[in-house]
Amino acid sequence: MTSFRISEAAALLGVSADTVRRWVDSGRLAATRDGHGHRRVAGADLAGFLRAQARLREPDPGVRVSSARNRMRGIVTEVVRDTVMAQVEIQAGPFRLVSLMSREAADELGLEIGVVAEAVVKSTNVVVELPDHG
Repeated sequence: MTSFRISEAAALLGVSADTVRRWVDSGRLAATRDGHGHRRVAGADLAGFLRAQARLREPDPGVRVSSARNRMRGIVTEVVRDTVMAQVEIQAGPFRLVSLMSREAADELGLEIGVVAEAVVKSTNVVVELPDHG
């Protein structure tokens, strides 16, 4: 069964290792100790914790209702405009997202470097890859 060190779980959750330790110490997140005494979180427990947190999260006020569930809040790091199109880069935590849109849309949204934006992804094709452990 897959399990994660506290620091790995923290990276997957997007929080600090201290926050994960507090959740474990308070009983919010289950963890066991390995043969060296280090705490480890089972992958299934981490997934269940994430599902429960997502259900508890209140929708952001002012966000329109949508069928898209993949939302990543970040900061605009680059905007390249030509006469018709714009390429917009958003850094959302460790993730870089690039969107191509009409220049008109980018202008109407006021997209400039430093603006906080939300990337919303709705796709019928999502590629799933496993990290290289070699």
